[in-house]
Amino acid sequence: MGQTNLAHAGKYLTFSLAEEHYGLEILRVQELVGLLPVTRVPRLPAFVAGVVNLRGRVIPLVDLRLCFGMPASAMDDRTCVIIVGVERAGGHSAMGVMVDGVSDVVQLAQEAIEPTPEFGTSVDTSFVTGVGRLEDRVVLLLDIDKVLSSGELDAIAQAATPTTDQSAEGGQ
Repeated sequence: MGQTNLAHAGKYLTFSLAEEHYGLEILRVQELVGLLPVTRVPRLPAFVAGVVNLRGRVIPLVDLRLCFGMPASAMDDRTCVIIVGVERAGGHSAMGVMVDGVSDVVQLAQEAIEPTPEFGTSVDTSFVTGVGRLEDRVVLLLDIDKVLSSGELDAIAQAATPTTDQSAEGGQ
């Protein structure tokens, strides 16, 4: 019964969404940035906010609240974008994920990580690799490659690829 999707001990960047705490392996995090002007792209799923121009790179931006079926948040000065590296069939690419706020980087020992609880067959928790126990809270540990399906990742990556009639300048 070896679970291949179990989180590993190590450092995790923790962040919040709707009063809940989540963690991403720090090695997957490329950088943290504040909110940037977003260019909306037609026909993408509602949880894709659009694309942003990050120092000349066009990067897709996903609103994790909407991706997880939570109500949209009123963006404020704590709202943050985490630039992460994701693996997909076409290779490695960068993606921005919008979160309510970044908390801190924590070191989790293997003993502090529990397997993902079973919620029944109708609930897909494949993107949760485990639950980290900290003194004052629990943190759901995410596999960023599995938060979105491969088809969704491909559509998002295609949206971030500038065409000849689409400017990569980003904007309002």
